[in-house]
Amino acid sequence: MTTEKVVLITGAAGGIGIATAKAFAEQGAKLALVDLNQEALEKAVQEAGITDALLLTANVTKEDEVKKYVDATVEKYGRIDSFVNNAGINGDFANIVDQTVDNYKKVLDVNVIGVFLGLKYVMKVMTEQKSGSIVNLASNGGLLGAPGMSAYVASKHAVIALNKTAALEGAEHGIRSVAVCPSGVDTQMMRSIEKNAMPGQEEQAKAAFAATVPMNRYAEASEIADLITFLASDKASFISGSYYRIDGGQGATSV
Repeated sequence: MTTEKVVLITGAAGGIGIATAKAFAEQGAKLALVDLNQEALEKAVQEAGITDALLLTANVTKEDEVKKYVDATVEKYGRIDSFVNNAGINGDFANIVDQTVDNYKKVLDVNVIGVFLGLKYVMKVMTEQKSGSIVNLASNGGLLGAPGMSAYVASKHAVIALNKTAALEGAEHGIRSVAVCPSGVDTQMMRSIEKNAMPGQEEQAKAAFAATVPMNRYAEASEIADLITFLASDKASFISGSYYRIDGGQGATSV
């Protein structure tokens, strides 16, 4: 059970973030929710029916702001039991020969540096309390290639590498770290990817992406949240360092 446990979630205004917050709230968790956009975060929380949460604004690429959101959570609740390291962006859609250094830097800054900084400061807290679970949001793009999305794919491969290292470094301190690897999820991020991939033909792009999944659909954000809440819970107490595909069978088509 998650009852009364303190859960910190980044990227909390996004589809997976707010679905995960709602799932934890239903289990009685105390929530600290972080996003870059305060207005979007407040709106998402209201729409999700979450009535009690610490709302924090931070740029996950800025070390001082990451430290502040971690410190604020500990000041409010005294500890951090679970950390959902979720904030991420997809970046611009273009083949490698047309990619820009600026896009690479932007994507890697959020998806890798942001994840690293979250781990750095949350793991300090968890080391002191000698317990904690971390769920890092990777992607099937962390396991497979994706034409036009090389920056995103590179960043999500890096998240899986960080996850493995965090699990090894945290084990002696009672800290678990796991990664979740969704395929397409029916959220605003996929709307952005569809638009970037096929401008003006978003519905065709959606159908094409869904067709790569044996179940022929996107995941719902709530389905990802269900896996996250399980992996963060005590029921997953011997799971660490692993990554979990949640992809409608897409991974079964590869080694």
